[in-house]
Amino acid sequence: MATFRTDPFREFERLLNRQSPATPGMPLDLYRHDDAYVATIDLPGVDPASIDVDIEDRTLTVRAERAASAPQGAEWLTHERPAGTFARQLTLGYGVALDRIEAAYTDGVLTLTIPVAEENRARKIAVTHQAAPTTIAASTPEPASV
Repeated sequence: MATFRTDPFREFERLLNRQSPATPGMPLDLYRHDDAYVATIDLPGVDPASIDVDIEDRTLTVRAERAASAPQGAEWLTHERPAGTFARQLTLGYGVALDRIEAAYTDGVLTLTIPVAEENRARKIAVTHQAAPTTIAASTPEPASV
């Protein structure tokens, strides 16, 4: 019997490939570790109070704001770091526990931990050993000797 693994992020890579060029201010890495998916999003220079993470239906949205770093009235010579409001949406599959998602912001990196739903976790099924049933051979009379 074939085993199929449910991947709640089956369209995730397609979405990332489509969104990556449009989201230069929010590069993202995603990996699975044990029974959770972990997304890390680079948000250097973002005020932690401006980060908003919410879920509606199965869409997780991350919004953050980065202010321009030069004082008002300064003359920009080079302006390569993006500023403003950034948003990124991830469509989550049905195999994750939406009510247990955690978010932490440390050293300019937002880490989202998205647990796999209990019913979708891999589990080991114990195999018990039973002795084979004993069969009783039908008794047949031995041939008579002459």
